[in-house]
Amino acid sequence: MNLGATELIIVLVILLLLFGGAKLPKLARSLGRAQKEFKEGVTESSKAEEKTDEKPKDA
Repeated sequence: MNLGATELIIVLVILLLLFGGAKLPKLARSLGRAQKEFKEGVTESSKAEEKTDEKPKDA
């Protein structure tokens, strides 16, 4: 999904109308925190998978 400059401007204007200028920084901050937590969860999950893969299996 590729967004051009025109589409991004339209989305930003709609967000500004919906949330107002005062709430946009709070919204962006919470989205950033959610993205950070998601990345940490993915990293932890991949580390846990690596640990389970390293354990020798009894045959």
